[in-house]
Amino acid sequence: MNASFRFERSAVDGRARGFRLSLPHGVVETPAFMPVGTQGTVKALTHRQLEECGADILLANTYHLMLRPGGDRVAALGGLHLFAGWGKPILTDSGGYQVASLAALREIDEDGVVFRSHLDGSAHRLSPERAVEIQERLGSDVAMVLDECVRFPATLDDARTAAERSLRWAVRSLAAHRRADQALFGIVQGGAFLDLRRENTGELAELPFQGYGIGGLAVGEPRDLRLEVVDLVAALLPEDRPRYLMGVGTPADVLDAVALGVDLFDCVLPTRNARNGSLFTSAGRLSIKNARFADDEAPLDPDCDCYTCGHFSRAYLRHLFQAREMTAATLNTIHNLSFYFRLMREIRGAIASSTFGAYRRERLLAFSRNAG
Repeated sequence: MNASFRFERSAVDGRARGFRLSLPHGVVETPAFMPVGTQGTVKALTHRQLEECGADILLANTYHLMLRPGGDRVAALGGLHLFAGWGKPILTDSGGYQVASLAALREIDEDGVVFRSHLDGSAHRLSPERAVEIQERLGSDVAMVLDECVRFPATLDDARTAAERSLRWAVRSLAAHRRADQALFGIVQGGAFLDLRRENTGELAELPFQGYGIGGLAVGEPRDLRLEVVDLVAALLPEDRPRYLMGVGTPADVLDAVALGVDLFDCVLPTRNARNGSLFTSAGRLSIKNARFADDEAPLDPDCDCYTCGHFSRAYLRHLFQAREMTAATLNTIHNLSFYFRLMREIRGAIASSTFGAYRRERLLAFSRNAG
């Protein structure tokens, strides 16, 4: 295993796990949430604000950085950490999600994917080898293999074709990977078909990846089906490697997946919701657009110690949002990410004290409420 990569268990409570993930640019205590910084930045926040919220690791996107400013340019400027001014760990997604999300702008074959840039229409080929090369140029702590993600619903034939191709691409990615100070994660595919997921997981788990992503979820499938897939796949993946549920999800999704043995998460939900005025609180989700907050002097969440809740009232936050001030996105994003990071700290504490089951039940009840 990569000498700069260690994954050491600190606690366990049922299937819920606490680990210490050591990477070249720092340590990440898991379960952990990774904020999405597609372009090397989280929308509306500086890196200093992101650190103050509690972030220990940032997710960036290979496809988008390939188009602008380009992997070679980032490498020439010292790598993504130096270029972006972020000294903590970075995980880079491979561009596999864009295979699904930009389906109208791409053509896929056995060699890889040709994308028509959403910026200027220019053609760019991304193969498994090229995805690894770009991520090595970026210098992320964790790189993901290129995979083929299918949307729900997909036919069994389409899901099988994508899963089998993703497995072949995973083998090619391993052969192409050279950077000793970068971990490479494989990605499980198989759509919503449990037998196919079982087969793909078993084959992928035999390959010497440092960790494994559970991909192809949060693409339109029902929540109960998603949990079935996570339950199955997490139980089949190696116990001594990180399990990363890609693109998921709500606080309730996170709690349920932790209970099934998942370690890492990412999702645009807290930041996108913040920009749209939808905020997470200890009493449930709250829409700051609601007129009833126009004269509300209370903090957004009395139980929250973030900068936003410590300095501003609901009335002021509503005013900023209604006035379309940029500061609204910043303050709302600070709160929502602080909420997620506090949730992860509490989850880790509950696992360490063997009280995760009771904590999860209490939190799920609170998250089912609508605070206004």
